[in-house]
Order: sequence, then structure tokens, then C-alpha cells
Amino acid sequence: MAIESQPKWEAKVRKKLNKHKAEEVWPFLEDFCSFNKWLPSIDTCYKVEGVPGRPGLVRYCAATLPPPPPDGDGGGETIKWCHEKLLAIDPIKKCLSYEVLDNNMGFQSYKSTMEVLPSMESDDDQKGCLIEWSFLADPIEGLRFEDMVAYLDSSLQGMIDNIERALENK
Repeated sequence: MAIESQPKWEAKVRKKLNKHKAEEVWPFLEDFCSFNKWLPSIDTCYKVEGVPGRPGLVRYCAATLPPPPPDGDGGGETIKWCHEKLLAIDPIKKCLSYEVLDNNMGFQSYKSTMEVLPSMESDDDQKGCLIEWSFLADPIEGLRFEDMVAYLDSSLQGMIDNIERALENK
């Protein structure tokens, strides 16, 4: 079966922050061009064009992958990059959506939404919130759907850890 005829991949991962309210966490995601500060696998993230906080803003994100083991092909470091465009941002609902415009990672079509939600576990204690990260994408050649979801899940956990650490150090 050709990859073009496969159904789109769609998934959602969700992680909880135990000590911080959605209002405290949202500013970290709202700054669309600071992804490298929170997502462990991203080295670089900066504005390419557009107005910060407004739909149409385009960012460049990149990650440096280490060289393959010595018994591999002997190549050096690899830079994986993408240009992403902010499609929508809503500070009241604490969500944003973006799409990949161009990349060298195999994405043909990728749209994603990140949302900070209040925790529903306890009405008495308003501490805690959730970050939900969803995507809709064409299948990526050489990658299994399960691996993509696992990557997103572990990336979100790393992001949560970094945001919690930043809030604790405030």
C-alpha cells in the first residue's frame, strides 16, 4: 500500500502538572518561539517572520542529533529542522494550533494543537493542570504510528518537567 493512500495519523497525549495552575503554565506555551526552552529535544527555536502572539507567526525549530556509532556510516552530526506556522492562539482557552510548513524530518502534512486545561480532580484545590498535545498528520515514511505517539508522549513529559522546574525556581 502506498503511503499516500494510508489514513491520516491522529492522536492526543495528556500530562498533568501537580502543583501549578493553568494560568501559571500558559505563558510558557504562549511564547511560540521559546519551544527550545521547554522541549528537551529542541536546541534552537526562533522567529522567522510575523508578529509574536499572532496567527501567521513562523518559527524555525532545530535539533542536533549525535553522529551515528563508530560502526555506522561514519557521518557527523545531523540537524533536523522545521518551519512551523502559528495558525491560531487563544489566551482565554489557553490553546494554540500550528502546522509544519517545511522540514527535513519527513512530515508531508502535520497540524498540532496544544492546550492547557484545569485539573478536574479536585474542586476544592485548584492546583494542578493538564497539557494536552494533539496532532493530525500524514503517515511518515520509515516511522510507525506508535513510535510517533510515544515520541510525543515522552516529549510532553520532558516539557512538563522543564516547566515545573522553571516555576519552582521563580
